[in-house]
Amino acid sequence: MRYLFAVLLAVLCAPAWAQGLLSLNTLEDGRKWEAVGRLEISGTAFCTGALIAPDTVLTAAHCLFDPATGARVPVTEIQFLAGWRNGRAAAYRRVRKAVSHPDYDFQGEIGPARVRNDLALIQLQHPIRNGTIQPFATHARPETGDEVGVVSYAHNRSEAPSLQELCEVLSRQEGMLVLSCEVDFGASGSPVFTFDRDGVPSIVSVVSAKAQAGGTPVSLATDLEGPLSVLRILLGQKENPGAGLSTMPAGERRDTGAKFIKP
Repeated sequence: MRYLFAVLLAVLCAPAWAQGLLSLNTLEDGRKWEAVGRLEISGTAFCTGALIAPDTVLTAAHCLFDPATGARVPVTEIQFLAGWRNGRAAAYRRVRKAVSHPDYDFQGEIGPARVRNDLALIQLQHPIRNGTIQPFATHARPETGDEVGVVSYAHNRSEAPSLQELCEVLSRQEGMLVLSCEVDFGASGSPVFTFDRDGVPSIVSVVSAKAQAGGTPVSLATDLEGPLSVLRILLGQKENPGAGLSTMPAGERRDTGAKFIKP
């Protein structure tokens, strides 16, 4: 527990870091990662998301909320840009439905529950059926010490995703993962991958926040096993969640992401 709270209390205090990052700004570099995309939120913010089915995007729950008001963002104001790179996407899709985990409370007390439940599914209006955009499989959560990778967008690299392939799981605590992977604002919802012997990636977690532990930058991520099953059921049941809600106010772009502790 002592290690856990050392992480939580330092969120947002660390500057961005870029060691070990590979920019995927060319067609060749980004080819197998085009199912990762940028989620545009009301034209004023963005997160990262990834396809886990032709019509389903996995991301962080807090990406569905307006940080200024705490209100849900209408699904009509969310767009998924698959493989976004240098001003173009491999596919553009509007959103039909969006569900956040029922135990996630955007305005709730700061603590591990916000991370472990910070998960959402988005159903696109039309499936993406493109030979170069293949949804990722999901896999059981990694163990402490396992190597993982993260593909993300961020405020200082918003026009192309970056891959950090050599980071690891530092700890598993109360349903969340503490990772050595780099994240920054805009990286919320980024898929965390493990790789099989042939290098094929599977999603094992989703980035929720950035933090510090003992002065070292870390990231905090969700557990998929239980929460994802709940979200799949909810996505199938709800008619049109998020529709008709108040829109986000106009203004300058807010780079949504890694906002676990309020500044």
